[in-house]
Amino acid sequence: MLCLVPTPIGNLEDISSRSLKVLEESELIFCEDTRVTKKLLNLLGEKYNLDFSNKEYKSFHSHNENQILKTLDKDTFSKNVVYVSDAGMPCVSDPGATLVDFCIKNQIPYDVLPGANAILTAYAMSGFTQTTFSFYGFLDHKGASRASKLDEILNDDKLSILYESPHRLLKLLEELNEKEPNRTIFLAKEITKLHQTTYKNSASNLFEEFKNINIKGEWVVVIEPKEKVGLNLELNDILPLDLPPKTKAKLIAKMTGQSIKEVYQQFLDKIAE
Repeated sequence: MLCLVPTPIGNLEDISSRSLKVLEESELIFCEDTRVTKKLLNLLGEKYNLDFSNKEYKSFHSHNENQILKTLDKDTFSKNVVYVSDAGMPCVSDPGATLVDFCIKNQIPYDVLPGANAILTAYAMSGFTQTTFSFYGFLDHKGASRASKLDEILNDDKLSILYESPHRLLKLLEELNEKEPNRTIFLAKEITKLHQTTYKNSASNLFEEFKNINIKGEWVVVIEPKEKVGLNLELNDILPLDLPPKTKAKLIAKMTGQSIKEVYQQFLDKIAE
């Protein structure tokens, strides 16, 4: 069986007792980086008086995963197998998804334990009330692809969450300030760590503030959605218009993203009331 185990993103106490039990009972551990995982298990062993010796470690990351997958079969998972990334939840801006897909295709039992991840923590910390968001990971460092993705983010009608390095955070704030100076941005630094800090302000104010800050640490950025303009019409607003029902349905469907058939049925139900 395979078990994906989330690891702390900064604070060792965030690991669950269930995760510790699975790690202690594991025989083979696939790791994003074996050195990082061995160091983590040494720290956890000292803190919780656990024995993580006699484990087999194998590297499994974005550069070798296809090669490693070719060497696996069902017998590999006849023992207790674990996958951990360097920090946080496997598969979320981290390797692991191809291993899960391998298990699904080969009918190998697997489980994913809940645990620490920066995305949901930053979302909860942000104070934004929107219930949907898009996650973009790290943007490209430069070029047309970065500019295109940033435009996509600024036109998204959902919250946008992304990661940024300390070396490029000021550049991102400068880009946001140039394009949408009044857009509200939430920044979370070093989540769960000693120097955890948060900021929430307009892009322009944050850019000015961060010009004078020695930017360090790992950052999560949450960007306010694009304000909807003219999308608050309801059936009661459209129904009195002197238009054929199907035209009204197409209009509402275009504005809301619903299917024409679904909206048309709502019109029929409304008329029948």
